[in-house]
This record gives sequence, C-alpha cells and structure tokens, in this order.
Amino acid sequence: MALVKPSQVGLARPAAQERPAPFWALIMRTLLFAGFQALFALLFYFAGKTEPWSTSTVWWMFTATLTNLVCIGLLDYWMRQEGAGYWDLFRIDRTHWKLDVLVVLGLLVLSLPLMLIPNFGIATLLFGNAQVAVPLLFQPLPAWAIWTGIVVFPVTIALAELPWYFGYAMPRLGQGWGAVLLTAFCLSAQHAALPLVFDLRFIIWRATMFSLFAVLLAVALRWRPRLLAYLVIVHGLLDLATALTFLSLR
Repeated sequence: MALVKPSQVGLARPAAQERPAPFWALIMRTLLFAGFQALFALLFYFAGKTEPWSTSTVWWMFTATLTNLVCIGLLDYWMRQEGAGYWDLFRIDRTHWKLDVLVVLGLLVLSLPLMLIPNFGIATLLFGNAQVAVPLLFQPLPAWAIWTGIVVFPVTIALAELPWYFGYAMPRLGQGWGAVLLTAFCLSAQHAALPLVFDLRFIIWRATMFSLFAVLLAVALRWRPRLLAYLVIVHGLLDLATALTFLSLR
C-alpha cells in the first residue's frame, strides 16, 4: 500500500521541521488529561474528600471533555496560522462519497476484533480476569453527571481526537511509516492518563488496549485522508456507547 505524499494531503502544510506544533500535539493530550485530573483532585481536596485523587479518576469523561475543548481551540488557531480553518479538516469529497462510505463500513468490521482482542486479552494477561479492570474505569457517577457526559463527551472527543492526531499532526510529521506508527502509538498511549490510576497494570492496559485500532486508523487515513469526516462520526458513536455504560452502574 503506497503512502501518500504530504502534497497529496489537502492540509499538510508547512513541513514538520518548520513548526514544532505537530510534535507537541503527540504528547499534549496526555499531559492535558493528567493536568485536568490533577485540577479535579485539587478541588476535591479543598472539598474535604479523604482520597481526592481516587475521586478524581471517576470523572474522566469530564477531564477528557475539557481536554477536547482545548484541543479544538488549538486546532482552530493552528489552522488559521496556515491560512485555513478548523472545519477544513472535515472536507468531504462528494464525487467519491459512496465508495468512501463502503470503505468506512469495511474498516468498522475490521476494527471490532482489533478493539476487543487487545482490550480483553491484555486485561486477562495483566489481571488474570478481564472483568477485574472494568471497575477501575467505570465507577458510579451522579445522574446529572452521567447525562451531561453522554452529551458532551462523545461530541467533543469526536471533534478533537482524530482531527488532532490524523487530520493535523500526522500529515505534518513526514511521509514515511515512522509518522504513521508514531501517531498511532501516541493516540493509543494517551489513554494511560484517562484516567490516571497509579496501578502499573491498569496503565499498561489503558495504553495498549487501542493499539491495533489506532494503527488501522493511521494507515487508513494516511492512505485516504478524505475518510476523516466519516471516521469522526463513527468515533463519536463508539464513545457514545462508552458513555452509556455509566447508566448500567446506577
């Protein structure tokens, strides 16, 4: 499969060495996840919670949402610096939309085992039972927080995450497989801080559970960047399902 050159990616200007932003982008979301969680922990500390950091881990949908809002703002700023705009990242090629939808459906079929196998397989290897890890990620929240999260979390993460890594950073990091794999690795690894739980097994599990899915997305979007808008919609629906999981804890 041939990789497209930067000139073939509609918004891949300027070169990576001329702007440091793409390299910062690879780690910035992880730092923002941890930073906003630390802010939540500080608030819980002043509120008198006995374990403020542990309490903060429960609110990861909101640390993610705040991170997403920052990233959307930065993407808009960076794109304007290049003479374009944030919404230009979501261009749809109307002449090929039927083929693109079919490709996206095929990718969705491929993605299901690539998400499930590392998720449950790595959890089983690390914890002995995949179900042991789930309560560390999903813990009860107040009803108002769940419904708010169901609305804001999927929408903001869809508009931020894939555009951040694959619409902005990857095309500006170079044209080789190194840029593809590095971007996929950073997308997967960022989950180690969402939430940041100081348990090595949990950190490894979160950092690797989407590794194969991230590689699939990176390869697909390097090969056909115009799929981004469609994959953003799919991503939002997947994270809506994740947010709905909190309802089962009530």
